[in-house]
Amino acid sequence: MKYRLFILLFATFVLLTTKEVFGQGEVISNIRVALKAGSSKELVKYLNKSTDIDLDGDNSSYSKAQAEFVLKGFFKDYPPTNFQIIHQGASKAGSPYVIGQYSYNSGSFRVWIRLKDEGGNYLVHAMSFYKD
Repeated sequence: MKYRLFILLFATFVLLTTKEVFGQGEVISNIRVALKAGSSKELVKYLNKSTDIDLDGDNSSYSKAQAEFVLKGFFKDYPPTNFQIIHQGASKAGSPYVIGQYSYNSGSFRVWIRLKDEGGNYLVHAMSFYKD
């Protein structure tokens, strides 16, 4: 009986953990694709209601509509040639983050993306772009 209970609890834990990891992995993959394509329209789908965006020291908090406008301007000024994830992990509190490199014709930006679990969905809480 104890063995069955252990197996049931272990299976439940694995399923819950796997769902969480795959859920955030899918969001991160979609964010990577949107950044690589320079698509503010796609990227805004993964932003929280209010998102902090830092463009090389110019930091503000934006609604989704404002963020789409700001990111569209950024992508126009710095059309992407590539975006690659360099590192991803989680804070001590368990919030996932991604560090990447956004490349454009004459340079690149180091990108930090911080996500938060909002009602079972991982959404971008903050994004920072700093020239390399």
